[in-house]
Amino acid sequence: MALVKSREGEGFEQLLKRFKKQCEKSGVLSEIKKREHYEKPSVRLKKKSIAARKRLLKKTRRGSWE
Repeated sequence: MALVKSREGEGFEQLLKRFKKQCEKSGVLSEIKKREHYEKPSVRLKKKSIAARKRLLKKTRRGSWE
């Protein structure tokens, strides 16, 4: 859990902005979204494989232009 202490003369909006930034940086939001619904191991593996294939395709496409 991210803990943000308010600074002297800091407004609520700035404090909230720092809190959100810290949560995003630590990966809390992505972890919540990932755990929102149960995903079978086979589906997780398939998604991981598809993501790897996309990364490889993007890498080879980018490399051919240079």
